Amino acid sequence: MRRIVLFGYRGTGKTAVGSVLAQDLGVPFLDTDALIEQQAGRPIPEIFRDEGEARFRAREREVIASLPGHDVVVATGGGVVMDPANMEHLRKESTCVLLTADPEIIGRRLAQAPRPALTTLPPEAEVAEMLARRRPAYAAAADFCVETGKTTNHGAARRILGLLRNGNIPDAAREAAVRWFAQTPLPAPERVQLEARLTGPGHDPQTRFLGVAGWPCGHSRSPHLFNSLFERYRLNCHYTRFEAPAIGPIMETARAIDAKGLSVTIPFKQDIMSCLDEIDDAALQIGAANTVVFACGTAYGWNTDWLGIRKPLAGLTGTRAVLLGAGGVAAAAAYALMDLGMEVTILNRTPEKARALAGRAGCRWGAWDDFEKADPDLVVNATPVGMQPDTNSPLRDDQLKKEMTVCDLVYTPPVTPLIAAARKAGCTTITGTEIFIYQAQEQFRLFFGIEIPDTTLREILA
Repeated sequence: MRRIVLFGYRGTGKTAVGSVLAQDLGVPFLDTDALIEQQAGRPIPEIFRDEGEARFRAREREVIASLPGHDVVVATGGGVVMDPANMEHLRKESTCVLLTADPEIIGRRLAQAPRPALTTLPPEAEVAEMLARRRPAYAAAADFCVETGKTTNHGAARRILGLLRNGNIPDAAREAAVRWFAQTPLPAPERVQLEARLTGPGHDPQTRFLGVAGWPCGHSRSPHLFNSLFERYRLNCHYTRFEAPAIGPIMETARAIDAKGLSVTIPFKQDIMSCLDEIDDAALQIGAANTVVFACGTAYGWNTDWLGIRKPLAGLTGTRAVLLGAGGVAAAAAYALMDLGMEVTILNRTPEKARALAGRAGCRWGAWDDFEKADPDLVVNATPVGMQPDTNSPLRDDQLKKEMTVCDLVYTPPVTPLIAAARKAGCTTITGTEIFIYQAQEQFRLFFGIEIPDTTLREILA
């Protein structure tokens, strides 16, 4: 049996529900808090008091690393989700269930079984603050969600058993999804794999689905990258392509098959915003999202593009930058460049679009022909020019100077016409693959709570 791991805040019933579930399944039950107390020879409040939270978390990490990998139900402490090392161990070959309850119910339960304070706030305010702080990590931890505030421990355990046996996707929804994907440009080998996982004989009802959403997105390397990562980290997931001319049907299909997440690419990074239930502050300011995490019926929107752009440019703070383009990825680039304190000018072939984005970002703008006037130290291409099969460059060769750093956000092909011309001119270059690696690294953390070394990503994409 695949290991069952229960996550959730204090007071959501992990220990009580987990004990019942393990008894029903006929397997051992382990509580990581109890194991920590056994290891330390003292209760958790004393560990916090005498050793501090840092030492408690270290003990917790040691216990989690030593857990059996199968045929067991595990209840975890409320804060384990904040540590990527814990998530790597706990997600491996496991089905992860997030237990939830209303803050008021949690507060009443905790009043009957006090635990060490995690903040200086009053108890009710602390619950609200910690739930908000951990919400992204809990969303990443959830394969399935079970609300425990209005049911018994046995009722919650029965709900989990049903999810383990039947999953969360009705048969009709699986069949409808197969028909929908058959009408998209999904390559035949990928379609066969997807259909087998959705409706094939013996399909696993616990498998979670993710994908890249775009039009087109046949060029995307995300399916290869993520499916390779799922195999490496032993995650029961499958990544495909949601390729359609409108975002609405994509989101409908994703919700129907209880998708775990979406990577959003052109032209939907701005359109997706109206389809989301909660949006991260950075994505709100950028006005575009490239990452959707589905958990407990909620679609969370994030933008990891700006982090992927920022990281390789971090040593160029204070420089004059020209940003080519004014779409969704350009908005993320503008946010990253402004965050680095650069003097930014946005150029676009439709100047009105450049002016609109510059107004939101708080920087300068101009027409395409203003490139020389801007005299940039850094050029960032956020247009699709040069993406396969396009063989053009957004700039003429004579516009490139060896003093410049040139960053192209296009990553297919790995060496675009712009990057090739910039290297010929003696420029420092940053390829779209670098940006893709860093944004995917952050995206994977949002999907699963696991931090992947960039060396692992480079190895897979090589």
